[in-house]
Amino acid sequence: MRIHKFTSTDAFVAIDLVEAETSSGPVRWARRVLQGGAKDLARSQTYTYAVLNMRHGGASAGISAEGPKRAEAVSAFVAEAAELVEYGTYLPDAAKGVSEADLTPLRTNDPRVTTRLVDEGSTLVDRAEGLGAAVCAQHCVGDLSDRSVAIEGFGANGPALAAAVIERGATVGAIATTVGSVSSGSGFDAQTLADAWEEHGPGLVNELGAVASPVEVFASGAEVFFVGSKMGVVNHEIAAQISDAAAVVACGRIPVTARALAVLRRSGVAVPADFVALAGSALALWGDPDLSETEILTAVEQTVGDLSGDFASHDDGAFLAACFAAESYLLTWQDELPFGRPLAP
Repeated sequence: MRIHKFTSTDAFVAIDLVEAETSSGPVRWARRVLQGGAKDLARSQTYTYAVLNMRHGGASAGISAEGPKRAEAVSAFVAEAAELVEYGTYLPDAAKGVSEADLTPLRTNDPRVTTRLVDEGSTLVDRAEGLGAAVCAQHCVGDLSDRSVAIEGFGANGPALAAAVIERGATVGAIATTVGSVSSGSGFDAQTLADAWEEHGPGLVNELGAVASPVEVFASGAEVFFVGSKMGVVNHEIAAQISDAAAVVACGRIPVTARALAVLRRSGVAVPADFVALAGSALALWGDPDLSETEILTAVEQTVGDLSGDFASHDDGAFLAACFAAESYLLTWQDELPFGRPLAP
């Protein structure tokens, strides 16, 4: 893991595999972005590429600035990052506090199909990621028919995720964003969620019913929890609270701590790896540019489904099975494995 520090603004990028010809991952802005979290995010992206047998590395950048200076700091980051993008050293993905519009000047030299990051409403990358998470859950529990689902951290991939689980027979009974959580005894309609997200973003919960605190989503009694509002959102205490669930599946990077994984495994709860559940975005961005949206989504469903099905039956659980597969591929082109697996501390 190498930390590249910027000179024009308070920013850095954590590059997981220094020998990789290309590395990609999120860039986040906040008053203070810590390197530890960035390293974890970079590692998760590395493992996504590895489990897909893609010879790329993960990376993650942070821009630290007070709110009034955000625009200036992001602009300086983009200008200085241009050379990194040109050489493939770091290909940024918009994340917390950074928009795709902010990164537009960098897309010309980005070798990925970045047009799939741009659309009115949700993008193809969002749709691929949401579909992948749903497919991963489906293979972990065998069938989503008549299952109750809660989506914690409902975000850009949320509309596609909700639509995909509902299409597979599940009921979305609760969702949560940073604003709050809301539930429905009869289940939310996929189009209602999509329209509310497009118009209100995280505030969509205010349009859907009585709003409780975000953490109340874990008291919804769902059989399948999608989690991803932040790294480590499911700690050992939350894990104990939802230990009757059938599966806990990522809809955002590194949502489960190491202790939580142990608690859930002991309780028989399926916990697939986040780097598998969220592999749809990588498949979309690196997929053949001539493929249609339907063809890309079909490839996501097949690839994530095949991987998830293989890992679900492993004696050591889906998470470790995915790690073993990723690490086996990494050793075909790395002299040694990077230290530490993608789990929140």
